Amino acid sequence: MYAEERQAAIVSQAKDAGRVEVADLAERFQVTPETVRRDLTALERAGQLKRVHGGAIVVDLAGFEPALAVREVAQTEEKARIARTALDWLPKQGAIALDGGSTTHQFAEILPYDRALTVVTNNLAIALPLADRTDLTVHIVGGRLRGSTLTTVDEVALAYLRGVHLDVVFLGTNGFSIERGLTTPDSAEAAVKRAFVAAARTKILLTDHTKFGIDHFAHVANLADIDTIITDSGLSDEAVTDLEAAGPKVVRA
Repeated sequence: MYAEERQAAIVSQAKDAGRVEVADLAERFQVTPETVRRDLTALERAGQLKRVHGGAIVVDLAGFEPALAVREVAQTEEKARIARTALDWLPKQGAIALDGGSTTHQFAEILPYDRALTVVTNNLAIALPLADRTDLTVHIVGGRLRGSTLTTVDEVALAYLRGVHLDVVFLGTNGFSIERGLTTPDSAEAAVKRAFVAAARTKILLTDHTKFGIDHFAHVANLADIDTIITDSGLSDEAVTDLEAAGPKVVRA
């Protein structure tokens, strides 16, 4: 296969999956990882892909914020494993927060019935299924509602979070990297995420491996601000080593 044919196939796969990994491409095309990296560099220079840690993403995704309904059907098996693993960080009692996101949504759906918890969230998709749980005290954070993510933002939300103390916050993210930490496309969402981090004693990031190496417009937190990252087995050993050197413990579900 010529380089041009291989590169066209790489772009096609990236558009279908949203991301491609160097190791997977090397195995698929029976070439060395160095050859794949040269292909990805050429495609980035051509404006077709954006290089990220361990692979590349479609250029459009670099600043794109998918709707919640779209995120709910991506990496569903991985997110289910992450959610089940996160139960080990759930306290027996106290106050927790669930930030908006598809993985935190899955986590909310499996909260056990044997805890005395106050649950704070700024996400309607998380709050509504918990509304009839008599074992939980659910607080929905007020503010302006963003239709794409069903989360509340702006000053009303920030003022509420300045006045609470949380034992654990379970965060989602659009991207995270060694250099930039946690990021998201929308600055208003980023501000609320920062407020959750500031209010919580323990900070747990729930994210699948495809978010690693992706940087967005608005900064949320440094990796050193996060206690534990719970992700899936798709994250490489090299990435785990680099992330843990930056501060958080990494758990692969």
